[in-house]
Amino acid sequence: MNKNSQGDEPAPKHNASRSWADMGPRLSSAFVLLAITIFMVWLGGIWFALLVAGVFAGIYREWEVMICASPMQPLGYVLAGLLALVAIGTSLGGVMVGGAVFGVAILVAATGKRTALAWRVFALAFISLVIMALIEIRGTQLVGFYASFFLGATVWMTDTGALFAGRHFGGAKLNPEISPAKTWSGALGGLAVGTLSGLLVWIVAVPMSSWWVGALLAATLSLTGQLGDLSESAMKRHFRIKDSSDLIPGHGGLMDRLDSLTFGALLVFGIGLWHQGLGQIAQGILLW
Repeated sequence: MNKNSQGDEPAPKHNASRSWADMGPRLSSAFVLLAITIFMVWLGGIWFALLVAGVFAGIYREWEVMICASPMQPLGYVLAGLLALVAIGTSLGGVMVGGAVFGVAILVAATGKRTALAWRVFALAFISLVIMALIEIRGTQLVGFYASFFLGATVWMTDTGALFAGRHFGGAKLNPEISPAKTWSGALGGLAVGTLSGLLVWIVAVPMSSWWVGALLAATLSLTGQLGDLSESAMKRHFRIKDSSDLIPGHGGLMDRLDSLTFGALLVFGIGLWHQGLGQIAQGILLW
């Protein structure tokens, strides 16, 4: 229980109520987004690519506004559009086509102001890698849906577990200089819930694969997602903003909602690539 500054009386009830005040819009937004995402991932193909294209073009818009501290400029819209084409190109023609579009985006970015060039190139490279990773993980087979679901369930249930555990238990701060709201109890709660959720998906989706591999991969994915969350918090702290935008009620912006997923996608893509090779990413993630 939280204490006041004297350490001997409970904090006023309205403080506790206020800490949960955003849960209504937060949960409503989450359910809507979850339903849309699962449906589009299930469809796969160009439909999933269009979802990825729209989402990551939106993320780049938030990034552009953040690094420039000004409204979106025409160059930013062009670069966001090119990132959308990275998703569509990867879906239709593979990573070589997606990589070629990324190369064009870098050339276009070089025409802008030099003061923002490094941040733009970093974002274009990182987002393009995440886009190609997500498209390749989903692939065209049913196993790609299971691999994508494993990724999403582990990462987002980590976020959920961290939120509820942190708000319920409180306690020592994880890194107050980067993110004052994050606690060790939240991090451990997120790790537990995320690992168990990922393991459950693993057992149902691929019962022939060793359960301990699923548990180890889910735990590593959960920790990686939390690292992504902290990294995005550090980036926002650097640019002195609280949320990347107010697009999603109760969550902030797209970058706020998907920071964990970006790091997690790169992790499992790398594992799948190492285990089975390009073209068999989902199999490389799930089949052991």
